[in-house]
Amino acid sequence: MSEPQRMTQPDQEAFVAGISKCPTGIRGLDEITDGGLPLGRPTLVAGAAGCGKTLIAMEFIVRGARDFDEPGVFMAFEESAGELIANVTSLGFALDTLIDQGRVAIDCVEIERSEIEETGDYDLEGLFVRLGSAIAEVGARRVALDGLDALFAAIPSEAILRGELRRLFRWLKAQGVSAVITAERGEKTLTRHGLEEYVSDCVIFLDHRVSNQVATRRLRIYKYRGSRHGTNEYPILIDEQGFSVMPISSVGLDHRVSRERVSSGIAELDEMLGGRGYYKGSSILVSGTSGAGKTSLAIALADSICRQGGRCLHWSSEESPDQILRNMASIGFDLATHLQSGRLHCHAVRPTLYGLENHLVRLHKLVGSVRPDAVILDPITSFTAIGEPLEVRIMLTRIIDFLKGAEITALFTGLTQGTDPTAWERTDEGVSSLIDTWLLLRMANVKGTRRRLIDVLKSRGMAHSHQARELLIEDSGISLIDLPSNLREPAA
Repeated sequence: MSEPQRMTQPDQEAFVAGISKCPTGIRGLDEITDGGLPLGRPTLVAGAAGCGKTLIAMEFIVRGARDFDEPGVFMAFEESAGELIANVTSLGFALDTLIDQGRVAIDCVEIERSEIEETGDYDLEGLFVRLGSAIAEVGARRVALDGLDALFAAIPSEAILRGELRRLFRWLKAQGVSAVITAERGEKTLTRHGLEEYVSDCVIFLDHRVSNQVATRRLRIYKYRGSRHGTNEYPILIDEQGFSVMPISSVGLDHRVSRERVSSGIAELDEMLGGRGYYKGSSILVSGTSGAGKTSLAIALADSICRQGGRCLHWSSEESPDQILRNMASIGFDLATHLQSGRLHCHAVRPTLYGLENHLVRLHKLVGSVRPDAVILDPITSFTAIGEPLEVRIMLTRIIDFLKGAEITALFTGLTQGTDPTAWERTDEGVSSLIDTWLLLRMANVKGTRRRLIDVLKSRGMAHSHQARELLIEDSGISLIDLPSNLREPAA
């Protein structure tokens, strides 16, 4: 009798090992290339000005020498050695030290026709001699050629140019070095001189675009022969730690789920949620009209996590940390103690400061550094100001998948608008179907007094209350009480 087949996710299928890889050490890039760039082969990095081509080439060389004991040569055709060293110092790359240690060599070539001219024609023989000498000097296993367009601009004949291109890439392969070549984007082709025709192993395209007055950088692997790789566009970030890539494909639906519970910080709300609160690692949405208490419920969870010895990351899009401290102190939450202990980390930023992709990358980095047990995004509605509804939904889906995969409890707040009750059970961000627990806050006007009400619209995997309660936010804290008779809906 044959063995039953085990159910697998698409990304769990067996994979036959392909070509050998050269790890870059660049955050995220090795993940989407399934281990790095092709070992002993050239890789083309193409894009317009300002995309980060020089940085990715330099980081490939620096991290190779520093982290993988692979010396490298960086040959530049547009910048001087002093400029290159100064440019990467702010990123924490001690390039001058690596040069002094003989682990990295920099050669800056000023393009003159006399340097590549030979009797009757132009060729790159002089470049091969120069580069070969630098490789031998440091025992290089990695090479970067930055701004190759400047070199080809000195070759007037298209036929000669194509012939020399073939020679260059054949020569690099013959040296056994892993090479990164950068080139400017062409008008009708990926590069000005059609380099992608000759670099058949790996081609990476960088893009710098502006949408809604917000600039974002993205990366796409155009081609990678002999290896599986990510095919999407990936947001990239250049910051004080260098170049990083954010893999945006949602994780497969194979993440582990916990049976543990975490308290909401409000005893009566825990009772509404099966008597034990939220599931650990679940996603929670608190939606409601302005002033209904969404942030207060979020802070109640943060306070509960911190009191139990955990860590919480609070991402605020509308209030500064100091404003949050003041406002929450008025209802009994002493967040200053949690901040001082390092258990609570507040990150406040206007959504319009970056594009959606950069916010996604920064959240990943914060989660990696803070290592929280819970993450609060307050509110997610603000992201609709910088992206189309579909873009916002995709971003939030990736955040939810990422946090679920890390078993981090996530709470999102969202603003609902209008007076139509049917609109309260919809979200502008379109993520309600991805949420495990959905709490709805609303206001009711009773004899000139505004009352806050709370409903559990859904809570997967647990028995939960179907009765609305009144939400009280007072100096001493937050509590829930049964609705007074004048607020109860008549029985059907």
